Amino acid sequence: MIKIKLLFSTLFALILLSGCQSSYDDGYSNYYYDNSQNLTTLFLVDERGLSYASIPYKCDSMRTWERTLPNGEFTFLPPDNCEFDFNGLDGLYGDQFDDIVRIVDYTNDGKGSIPYDCSSFGASSTYSDGSFEYNENDVCTFYL
Repeated sequence: MIKIKLLFSTLFALILLSGCQSSYDDGYSNYYYDNSQNLTTLFLVDERGLSYASIPYKCDSMRTWERTLPNGEFTFLPPDNCEFDFNGLDGLYGDQFDDIVRIVDYTNDGKGSIPYDCSSFGASSTYSDGSFEYNENDVCTFYL
């Protein structure tokens, strides 16, 4: 009787968990093109190098919106235009509430001179350390 209960419990857990999967399963199933070898990965971090997780973004080559991973990682297919929603953040320098966001590579080197356009801040390009300015709750498109 115990073996039957154990078997049913195992089967139930297997069926229940088989529906759970992440949108990051293969790393590129969300892209229109099968150019997985050309995927580029960058990271969103603050001025101290701490990651910005769960920032919504969508690139031209993607089917649906994604969120940055816990380490701030986002992936795209160059040349790509990627839109980020900085809801809840304030990126204007000089005030006490600024949320500095930097775009860096895996070595934490800033990616400067990336052109971008924000819905309320306007157009500019990233500074040499990868940081950029944006208004509170802004949506910005980066031309990667």
